[in-house]
Amino acid sequence: METIRMRGSVDINFLFTLGELQRLVRAYADKQAARYGITRAQWAVLAKVERTEGLKQSELAEQMEMQPITATRLIDRLCDNGWIERRGDESDRRVNRLYLRKAARPLLGKLSGLRSELTATALEGINPADAHRLLTQLEAIKENVRNAIQNPAGEPPKKEQRYG
Repeated sequence: METIRMRGSVDINFLFTLGELQRLVRAYADKQAARYGITRAQWAVLAKVERTEGLKQSELAEQMEMQPITATRLIDRLCDNGWIERRGDESDRRVNRLYLRKAARPLLGKLSGLRSELTATALEGINPADAHRLLTQLEAIKENVRNAIQNPAGEPPKKEQRYG
């Protein structure tokens, strides 16, 4: 395996490399999802609904960081294909909740295999212990950024108050 050396410092390359990796993974996932006649965005919606059946349509849009109209169009397409369904909320008629249909299960099984293929391709040549360490480090980075967003610059992180 060829050794990869970073030119310049982490400061110069970290964010660029992370952004480029994200772009490449999205492009690769788009290409591979097309084998099953689905887009990456539709796949993402199906995966969200599978993990959280009964999710409100508005919550899905918020969690996926997309405009409600964009989510509506994706959901419309998935409903037309018979993969998910909208059900009204018993306590609020304005709310649609999302559920998988039986027809989505075989597709989700195939997509699960595809996710494993994508992951194996991305991690090729990296031993499992290093892959686990990388995932742990990425989770820590994600938490650092989440905390930075929640805490204005110069303010210490908010600590849980304990009452005793």
